[in-house]
Amino acid sequence: MTDISKAGDIALAPPAGSIGLHHSADHGAAYAKLRVVPARYSARWAGTALAAAILGGLLYSVLSNPRWGWPIFAEWFFAEPVLVGLGRTLLLTVLGAVLGFTVGGVLALARVSRSPLLASLSWGYVWLFRSIPLIVLLLVLNNLGYLYETIWLGVPFTDITLASWNTTQLITPFAAAVLGLTLNQAAFSAEIIRGGILSVDQGQHEAAAALGLPRRRQAFRIVLPQAMRTILPTAFNDIIGLAKGTSNVYILALPELFYTIQVIYRRNLEVIPLLMVATVWYLIILTVLSAIQVHIERHYARGALRQVEPGWLGQWWARLRPAAANPVATAVAATSRPVVAQRSTAAAPVAGADIAIHSVSKRFGNHTVLDQLSLTLPAGSVTAILGPSGSGKSTLLRSINHLERVDEGYIAIDGELVGYRRDGDTLYELKEHDILRQRADVGMVFQGFNLFPHLTVLENIIEAPLAVRGVARDEAETQARELLARVGLADKAGAYPRQLSGGQQQRVAIARALALKPKVLLFDEPTSALDPELVGEVLDVIKELAHSGTTLLVVTHEIGFAREVADHVVFMEQGRIVETGSPAQVLGDPRHPRTRAFLAKVL
Repeated sequence: MTDISKAGDIALAPPAGSIGLHHSADHGAAYAKLRVVPARYSARWAGTALAAAILGGLLYSVLSNPRWGWPIFAEWFFAEPVLVGLGRTLLLTVLGAVLGFTVGGVLALARVSRSPLLASLSWGYVWLFRSIPLIVLLLVLNNLGYLYETIWLGVPFTDITLASWNTTQLITPFAAAVLGLTLNQAAFSAEIIRGGILSVDQGQHEAAAALGLPRRRQAFRIVLPQAMRTILPTAFNDIIGLAKGTSNVYILALPELFYTIQVIYRRNLEVIPLLMVATVWYLIILTVLSAIQVHIERHYARGALRQVEPGWLGQWWARLRPAAANPVATAVAATSRPVVAQRSTAAAPVAGADIAIHSVSKRFGNHTVLDQLSLTLPAGSVTAILGPSGSGKSTLLRSINHLERVDEGYIAIDGELVGYRRDGDTLYELKEHDILRQRADVGMVFQGFNLFPHLTVLENIIEAPLAVRGVARDEAETQARELLARVGLADKAGAYPRQLSGGQQQRVAIARALALKPKVLLFDEPTSALDPELVGEVLDVIKELAHSGTTLLVVTHEIGFAREVADHVVFMEQGRIVETGSPAQVLGDPRHPRTRAFLAKVL
């Protein structure tokens, strides 16, 4: 047996016959003094040595060979003609990138639009200008005067002319270069931007639409900031390619960097040193672009990672600007402000609305999801919708919010048709802005939360009141903090959704829906994506809302919750309502055998 009574001895194993490990304070202090030696990997060291040898050999070969002409390189590196050509290269790069991505953004939005003709025209542009080599495009534009002597602005198919220009005078070599780089860049950037838009989860689009956000704000506030994480790496690769591609304008005899270098080495015959001048300047340009890319990517990584450390540029910028200009810092600071419970406008009772569903049918292809479904729910009631997967429960909720367009029948809230205007026996679908106005009164809490990951908790909640209700920012933030306190998350205003647990995210989603003070609140299986231990905290919030006066529809599998809170229980199967009634009747004494069979499996 090891003697552990002597000072300085350390027990690495328990005495024979004992169970467990017994650590004393002395043993902990002894362990704290031990030195940790990382594992050594001989292959890794060998690889590092080999790489260092190769790098050293290359540097020695380049620096020691006089034929590289480093003195000539140094003579011409900062020469005025080179710097003038470099400036023109940078100007072409900036103009091509800005104009190309502007036009490409419009083309990308056209590609994803609902207009078949607009989408087809955009596709045709992309197909054409991705197919034409840049050097060919530049030559065609430079010789455009041969095809069209004048360029005029007027009314097509008439003799009305507002302005006219001589093509040769208008399309100078520089204008041809800018136009060619823009047209070429726009075709590629359109696909880059479209790919980014398509990468954003569909739930983000639906959440923005469910909040009633205008389409423009959905695009620029919700979709594009998230799409940027996909767009940026490819976009910067394309800009780097554009910077190098400006060398193609030498065909127009335009003295950019590469053309200037050609002129010089043809005169002094020092080809390699002059080419190295161009190479190093291109390396500097691309290094700067790569550094900018890293910091822009860090900016758009907000919320995508639990913790994003700012780079040196971000730290420098944070020190320059005041803390109040930083929305994240402002949101975090806001959590320290006291939440006033008295006269709470966010917690004020909201008058609910009655819901009338008349013979609604919805089909996806040949599959009928809702089949002649009718249901009437009084204002302020709480209805639990039960049923097996695929019974149409979620589709019913989405139809009430007009996220799904019904094929037959109609839905009315407080007597106002949802998504349609009635004229005799015909229903005309409303314009987008009218549908968004209706959605502001019908909040929705999704199964997958669908919080906006690039916005803080506070920003998630105030987004719709600012854009839809026109609430002042101070008032919107005050109401948002009251709602966060109401759902038990007053200290999370400055956090991003990814930094929260599932239960916390769902409670934020509920607060976001409540911020618009809707008449109807729809819950699409709000606890199915949560761990069992998190279900209770979300259900407690919904129970509290049951007494608020808002009309609640809850798709759920929580039978105990339905029995305790609901005024009505609806059981659905195959797109139809099988049974409806009070919780005591449907859950305690179901009349339909299918309801009894379902409850027997879930209870």
